[in-house]
Amino acid sequence: MKKVTVVGAGNVGATCADVLAQKNFLDEVVLIDIKEGFAEGKALDIWEAAAINHFDTRVNGYTNDYSKTAGSEVVVITSGIPRKPGMSRDDLIATNAKIMMNVVENVMEASPDAIIIVVANPLDVMTYAAHKASGKAANKVFGMAGILDTSRYKAFLATELGVSPNDIQALLMGGHGDTMVPLKRYTTVSGIPVTDLIDDDKLDAIIDRTKKGGGEIVKLLGTSAWYAPGAAAAQMVESIVNDQNHIFPVCVSLDGQWGQNDVYLGSPVRLGRNGIEEIIEIDLNEDEMKDMETSSAAVKSVMKALDDMKLM
Repeated sequence: MKKVTVVGAGNVGATCADVLAQKNFLDEVVLIDIKEGFAEGKALDIWEAAAINHFDTRVNGYTNDYSKTAGSEVVVITSGIPRKPGMSRDDLIATNAKIMMNVVENVMEASPDAIIIVVANPLDVMTYAAHKASGKAANKVFGMAGILDTSRYKAFLATELGVSPNDIQALLMGGHGDTMVPLKRYTTVSGIPVTDLIDDDKLDAIIDRTKKGGGEIVKLLGTSAWYAPGAAAAQMVESIVNDQNHIFPVCVSLDGQWGQNDVYLGSPVRLGRNGIEEIIEIDLNEDEMKDMETSSAAVKSVMKALDDMKLM
């Protein structure tokens, strides 16, 4: 039985569950939330669309009952709170890390063999917290950020070039946010280098917009994005459960790649049945390496802030 759990039935979690159901490759999607009746309502709404959207995947919701998640192949964790006015970065880290540790403990008890995908923010440090709390191998616990960032990058390029985003191949590395490392040299449109199709100043503006993509949505909506993040997490689940071995940028613990150790950074990986089957250590030039080191330092500073709290 192919079963996946999504923890957190908010906008991102519910979207992920809906996309997974519509892809129709699972037997069951379980939604879990701490708010009474919330997951049940979202799951029922999705299931009632089955006849309309032509899928058979059962979607079930439960309030904080992790026994119902037993036997899950993959667990997607979206739980956490957004940063509120007056809340410091450390307050946000502490609150969400405690939530993450509690969720991971429950997940491990019900489905000890499950692969864990982290979507909660701050993404890089929450992936660290989940990995540390789980005690699992690094290839079994990783974060979703690069697929979302890359998709935004492709969307902006497609708009500028007047092409289909499906014709664009691109890669982003590093931390999730302002220190991400977009790689112009690895961006092509149907095999054509993007630098042959667009001026440097326009490309730089698109890269800057990509780095601030999440903030742009927040300014427009007053809340974080959910359609693209939910779909990105679902794409990762599909590659794992169906052993598709897609190459995606994923937040993963590095062990010497690009000279980085003990840090969680977006990196190209092959994603299959065992989770991260391989970290693909592409060549980076001097400027790209400097950007990776800057990104690594920024992420490590947040990881240290969590360590200093001595929550784990």
